[in-house]
Amino acid sequence: MELTKIFGWVLLIAGAGIIFWTLYSSYNIFTAKAVLPEFFKIEAREIAPTAPEGKVPTSPEEIQKQLGEMIGEQLKGLLPTDFLPKILNLAVWSMLAGILIFGGSQISSLGIKLLKG
Repeated sequence: MELTKIFGWVLLIAGAGIIFWTLYSSYNIFTAKAVLPEFFKIEAREIAPTAPEGKVPTSPEEIQKQLGEMIGEQLKGLLPTDFLPKILNLAVWSMLAGILIFGGSQISSLGIKLLKG
C-alpha cells in the first residue's frame, strides 16, 4: 500500500513538472527570451535575372520568367522572407506544447488515482 502512494506522488509531481516546464518554455519563447526551435527552415535563394535590362522578351517562356521575377520582387516587399517559417515553427511548437500539457495532465491524474485508492 505504501509503495502505491509513493508511486502516486512521483507521478503527480512528474506530471505537474511536465506541465510547468512546458508553460515556462512557451512563455520564454513567446516573449523572445528563448530561441524558437526550428522545425522548418527555408534557405534564401537568389534569382538571377534572365533578361538584360532594356531587352524586350520575345518568347512566351521569357515573358513568363520575367513576370515570375516581378511577382517575386513584389512579394518580398509585402512579406518578410522569414515570415512563413516563423509562423510554421510557432504553430508546431504550440501543438507540441498542447500535447505535452495533455500528457502531463494524464500522468498527474494517474498519480491522483493511485493516491486515492
